[in-house]
Formats: sequence, structure tokens, C-alpha cells
Amino acid sequence: MQDIRMRWSWLAVVGFMAFPYTALADQSPSTVAVITNETGAHLGAYFRSLADAPEVGRVVLADPDGNAEALARELLDQKLTAVYTGEAALYAAETPVMALITMEARKAPRAIRAALEAGCHVLAEKPACLSAEDFEGLVTLAESKKRHLMLALANRLNPEIQKAKELVEAGALGRVYALQMNLIDEQSRLRSTAYQQSWFADRSRAGGGHLTWLGIHGLDLTMYVTGSTIRDVAGFVGNIGGEPVAIEDGAALSLRYGNGAVGTVLSGYFLDRDSGTFFKVWGAKGWLEITSERPRQVRWFSTAGSEPVSEVFDGAADHSPYGAFVRACVRASRGEVEAPITGRECLRVLQVIFGAYGASDRGKTVTLE
Repeated sequence: MQDIRMRWSWLAVVGFMAFPYTALADQSPSTVAVITNETGAHLGAYFRSLADAPEVGRVVLADPDGNAEALARELLDQKLTAVYTGEAALYAAETPVMALITMEARKAPRAIRAALEAGCHVLAEKPACLSAEDFEGLVTLAESKKRHLMLALANRLNPEIQKAKELVEAGALGRVYALQMNLIDEQSRLRSTAYQQSWFADRSRAGGGHLTWLGIHGLDLTMYVTGSTIRDVAGFVGNIGGEPVAIEDGAALSLRYGNGAVGTVLSGYFLDRDSGTFFKVWGAKGWLEITSERPRQVRWFSTAGSEPVSEVFDGAADHSPYGAFVRACVRASRGEVEAPITGRECLRVLQVIFGAYGASDRGKTVTLE
């Protein structure tokens, strides 16, 4: 079992991208820029991940509000070599291989565009936009400049997700028929005055609610694991609990995939505390499920071989989703590995979410191009 865990920890830094990669001639540690402001999310996780990544030699910070510098110095120590009051000054003085952008959704597109224009690969906190159309323009720009544009959908590299994807790709389930994803989180945050006043609780600033912040992970994983893109979405989205927030706290979606499979996703702030995830895939020759307990397990049954097989895979208890994903993004930006997610994959999950909002508002199924 230890060998299996080591294998999947290694695979966790490898992903997929849309165009071939070529390793940089200079393999010395790289400079990474962090672009943030007073509303930047997950800064502690990002700084720790950059501190732990051996491929990162320097981190330069654009922090116009001055709120992130103290935390950056604490977690990055000597890796933090320069702090700028704005992006323009940073890009004039530095040539980072990647820009890590974390700010509220309505402000992110301009920062992403500036980073791409400066020649940087980009890792951005999701959703990074207020509409799929806004993000599509950024994807087109990134492709024209042959730069990665990656949203922080870090659960892709979790060992249990990699194992589930391997089983589907190996044909252990046969043709995928259907799937179910429940992504349920604690609701206490919605009662916090600070949260109610934050950008997370305002759709005009965040783009959406639970779907754009947390449900986005589950929707992406259904496509990543099954290897099929969502083509049609219908469902219901709303503020079910009635807390004073201008976002949805719950969504129930029905989905149809390009390979003909159907699925459901339940996404919401429904628990008193903690979170609960359930993911199951049914196929012509078996099924698999990922349990919510930690470490996460993959249980599967398959009739694809000469004899029926029923097995369990234990994920690594010490896996760091952000650590693995940030390092994979840095390595992809250096040309060492493929990117863990492509701009087009990011765009599709955003199209699904904003399509779900439209489907709920109009009471009709939305078919995505």
C-alpha cells in the first residue's frame, strides 16, 4: 500500500494541457509573481505551496493594499524578494514565469489579461470572472500567446481522483452510463456578518455562490474523471436557507454528457459543520465510488476481466491539494510537465455553471456549444 501511495503522490504533480511542452533550457529555480489585493483568497495556502516548491526560487508580490505582505514574509521567508504596490511596476522590473492571481471575481479578468500580456503563464483563483464570455476572451488570448491559463481546481490531483480516472480510462467500468456528485459544505459561514459583507456573498462581485466557489470543483471532477464534457444542463438554483446573502446557497443540477451519460450534482451549504462529498460512477461493466471519510477511499466493482473484481484504494492522508497543484502549475510553466488543467477545460466548467443559472432562471434546459 505504501508503494501505491508513493506512486500516486508522484502522479499528483502531472496533468494535461492543450499544446506540447518544451523544457526550459535554464532549469534554475524560477520567479513567480503573486498578484492580490485586500480580497485575495487562500493566500496562506498559496504562499506555503510556493515556499515548499523547489522549482520556485523567488516570489515577487504585487500588494497595493499592503494587507498580504506580512503573511507573505512569514510563510515565504527569504523567497520573498520584492514587494510592489502594483502590477505595472512589478512587470516593468520582473520577468516571472508564472503569475498567481487571487482576487475577487469581478477584478480578476483585468489582472489575468495584464499577466498574459506580460508573457506570464497564469494560475488564478476561481471563478476569475463574472461570466463565461469574459473568461473565453482570456482563454483565446492565452492560446494566442501560447501561455497556460489555469484555474485553481486543485482536487484534480488528489490521489483518489487520479485513481478513479485511471480506472475509467482503463475500461474497468466499461462505457460510463451515469454519475452522481454531492458536494455539501457547512452553512455557518452564511450567518457570519463578515461573510455577509464580503465579495463571496455578492453575486455581482463573485459571479455566483456555492456553485462558483465550491460546486465548481465537483462539476469539473465529473468531466475530468469520466473524460466526457457536459453538453446539457438543467436544474434549480436558489437561496434556500434565506440568509441575507445575494448568492445561491444550494443547487440541484441534471446533466447530460457528450458520451451520452447522464448525471446529477447536488451543491450547497447544508451542513452545520465540516463538509461531505460523495461521488459515484456507474458503467456497463461496473461502478466506483469515492467516499467522504478521510483518507478518501475509492471502492469499485468491475466485470471487465475474466473474473469479477471488488477492490478498495486508500488515498494518502497527508496529501496537500494546493501544494501538489501549485507545484504542477509552476512545473508546467517551466515546460517540465503538462499542465494540470487547460484553459478550455476551465472555460467549460464555467459555461456549465452560468448555463445552470440560466436554466434555473428560465426553467429550460441549456445546451452548451
